[in-house]
Amino acid sequence: MPKFTAADGAAIHYTDEGDGRPLLCLAGLSRNGRDFDYLAPHLPPLRLIRMDYRGRGLSDWTGAETYTILQEATDVLGLLDHLELRSTAILGTSRGGLIGMALAATAPDRIDGLCLVDVGPEVDRAGLDRIRDYVGRRPAARSHAEVAAKLEATARGFANVPRSRWLEEAHRFFVETEDGLDLTYDPALREAFLAVVEAPPQDLWPLFDAACAKPLAVIRGAGSDLLSRATADEMARRCPAMIRAEVPDRGHVPFLDEPESLAAIRDWLDRLP
Repeated sequence: MPKFTAADGAAIHYTDEGDGRPLLCLAGLSRNGRDFDYLAPHLPPLRLIRMDYRGRGLSDWTGAETYTILQEATDVLGLLDHLELRSTAILGTSRGGLIGMALAATAPDRIDGLCLVDVGPEVDRAGLDRIRDYVGRRPAARSHAEVAAKLEATARGFANVPRSRWLEEAHRFFVETEDGLDLTYDPALREAFLAVVEAPPQDLWPLFDAACAKPLAVIRGAGSDLLSRATADEMARRCPAMIRAEVPDRGHVPFLDEPESLAAIRDWLDRLP
């Protein structure tokens, strides 16, 4: 179970598999490196690195005040130093894409390229409100099967998803205990999330503009409630060379094993230096 020690002493879990070009995959707000299990079998030969942010997955819980994009970006640089990597390409889903944009602006020499999965410099309030409803709260459901059925019935923007996939998702979201299902992350993440969404919004377009200097891709779920089509259009206007894909029957976020997702990722990988 590989871990490295961050500057503040936190143990941060990661996996490092394969050889060749490094690709660092960063998950969404409350998720972890297992999110990329669907993508991994479809990638060309490369060095696949995944990191669990502090407070998520198998990394240490360090408190709400440390669950910030700035801290998580610092931890990414710590991981690269630990692995003795000068730079890497980053594929970032949701929160991971925001971290990637921050690094493109503040540490551009460490980033070879960025693939944004259903996120951009503007996020829609509908998606934030949906996340607010569940983040940091244990589910009322008592089993993974019950969670899977609820996901199948209520997931916004999704269609034609096999029931088996929702069951896999349920196992990634929650762990079974004697008292029912529990979270795979620190519940204090809710406090950190609310502090951000209740603060005045920040202009993230300069971060995106910095990312445009590198090979850039965006993959959007056609039914996304977090990345609007209008925002994706503006991203394409500002960065004409950006690879853009829209995945039908997917909301926030695509699973990344869809044909549209895989085609965009492979095209983006081919453009990396």
